[in-house]
Amino acid sequence: MSDTDHIARRTIIKGAGLGIGAGLVSQLAPPPALAQGEAKAAADIWSGEYWANKGDVKLYLFRKRAGAPKPGEPPLPVFFLVHGSSISARPSFDLTVPGKGDYSTMDAFVRWGFDVWTMDHENYGRSSRTSGNSDIASGVEDLKAGVEVVVRETGRQKLNFMGESSGAIRAGAYAMVRPERVDRLVLSAFTYKGENSPTLAKRAEQLAYFRTHNTRLRDRAMILGIATRDKPGTSDMAVMNALADAELKFGDQAPTGTYLDMTANLPLVDPKKVPCPVLMIRGEHDGISTIDDLWAFYKELPHGDRQFVILPGTAHSLLWAANRQLFWHAMHGFLTPPPAVVT
Repeated sequence: MSDTDHIARRTIIKGAGLGIGAGLVSQLAPPPALAQGEAKAAADIWSGEYWANKGDVKLYLFRKRAGAPKPGEPPLPVFFLVHGSSISARPSFDLTVPGKGDYSTMDAFVRWGFDVWTMDHENYGRSSRTSGNSDIASGVEDLKAGVEVVVRETGRQKLNFMGESSGAIRAGAYAMVRPERVDRLVLSAFTYKGENSPTLAKRAEQLAYFRTHNTRLRDRAMILGIATRDKPGTSDMAVMNALADAELKFGDQAPTGTYLDMTANLPLVDPKKVPCPVLMIRGEHDGISTIDDLWAFYKELPHGDRQFVILPGTAHSLLWAANRQLFWHAMHGFLTPPPAVVT
């Protein structure tokens, strides 16, 4: 079910401009997306809540699209968003900050014609609390359960995915084991082997703690530090405080599993086993990985339809960056390629 036609060309993009070379028309290519000037009004956006079961673990899913789904209508292209280590799904992808502009990635892609989904992983947000540490392997099992709910509800057999930070590792690992479910894949703030990463070197100082504890402190200071640890000024701190307000409703503890994996168990994604089109995107100042680390992954991807984007004036937190619309623009271009003339 997964076409992996090879196109002998690479596209590497730096900055906000997006040039798509050798785009692939996927088996489930989306219908023409809405132009920005034709964006749906916020009042037209419908939302729904769903649950997936992973054994005894209940996983919360959240969905947004233009208007309520109707029986018999053609399915919209689906975009599934995978959160990272410290912030759950809706604060990550559907944040509202009055007076600060639009910070909802979900709303942005609904306005472009997508059916947008996200999910709280085990021990995050509204999903079940367990004694586990919610490592990457657990996250892949979450995705296996959650994606089947999306397939059932939308009728789409293949979905577009975006994973952010450790969510990118989860999404990449899922693409290895369920390639038939992945149309196009965005890896944002990804880490491959973690070599020479200042963020991971600092985090590894707590490796003994991560090995012996299943939760860690995730308080306001930690959340605000996401925006300041690499390059202060790339995010509005009022927005980061709003993010902390939204997330701390779920408590001040987060699982250690992804931190343990990223400091002791990398690599967890084999690029040669990710057969779909891939967009790798990072902030100019992101300390979670180096360009060399990401390039080592990128050059081993088997599909010719692949892109590497570096966004200016951004750091690790692209979702809450002042330049977040550059992030949305790059992803939108990747998810809506024109038909390839030569393959």
